[in-house]
Amino acid sequence: MSSQPESGSGRPDVLVHRLRSFALPFLALLRNHFAVLDPCTDSPDSPAHAFLARRAGHTRALVCVGPTPVTANDLRVLPSLRVVIGTSAGVDHIDLRECRRRGIAVTNAGAAFAEDVADYAVALLLDVLRRMSTADRYLREGLWLKNGDYPLGFKLGGKRVGIVGLGNIGYLVAKRLQPFSCDIAYNSRSKKPSFPFPHYSSVHDLAANSDVLILCCALTKETHHLINREVMTVLGDQGVIINVGRGGLIDEKELVQFLVRGKLGGAGLDVFENEPNVPKELFGLDNVVLSPHSAVITPESFEALGELTVSNLKAFFSNEPLSCLIQGE
Repeated sequence: MSSQPESGSGRPDVLVHRLRSFALPFLALLRNHFAVLDPCTDSPDSPAHAFLARRAGHTRALVCVGPTPVTANDLRVLPSLRVVIGTSAGVDHIDLRECRRRGIAVTNAGAAFAEDVADYAVALLLDVLRRMSTADRYLREGLWLKNGDYPLGFKLGGKRVGIVGLGNIGYLVAKRLQPFSCDIAYNSRSKKPSFPFPHYSSVHDLAANSDVLILCCALTKETHHLINREVMTVLGDQGVIINVGRGGLIDEKELVQFLVRGKLGGAGLDVFENEPNVPKELFGLDNVVLSPHSAVITPESFEALGELTVSNLKAFFSNEPLSCLIQGE
């Protein structure tokens, strides 16, 4: 690594890698410190790989926006690349194996989104149980006057809540649920002695002893379709699933069938397997709350992420340690 500028602007070059649909709210902040190369704005009509190839010789830092894929093919176009700065908590969209082979460091958003996602997870759970969104539609459509009181929902207090993944987000979800007197347990790769909650080494066993599963873990080969037919079966027809992790954590086809057939009590889903495509069978279900992958989207979380991104880029160009460093596969 080097602290020397890489472009004629006197500032180091930083490549922004994003799908056109993903905005970067703190792009102006990056431009205050770096020479930002962004194919979506600098060369909107040119293929991304052509844009990358023209700058391949000296581009050593890449900011990956949201879940924009960083594939082995992308990395091959950038032989000088030495760091990928991720702006999401998950890194399943980045080829970590190829990054490790090439000696490319990878970071993620760390805890920048944790509080907002934890808030959202609890909000989804409350909405599913108390049916707030559907009650709102019931009132707006004039059905309160026509049909009388809306059907009862269910209380949150005292529910057995199983948290899958007790990292930054999962721990904050647990902390927020404690005042509701929920009986909290968790599943993670290893037991966390500092956390005063029961640990289950098996998600199946956690589900069998829970009324609610809240998914906060990363998507990996091991966690893909972690919530499958067997897990949903033991969770039961009153069980609720909340997903603020990644869509691929759940076997979505099975989930749809369980919900449509009344074999689950409900679901709150902020993420899906094939975004932005969402199974249409879910649209008419009053016990399902759907959200367009927006748990992380607040001005405060993006401000924190912008500061972390700039800090990590400055550290990289100054040969200093990176924050939120991810280990490759």
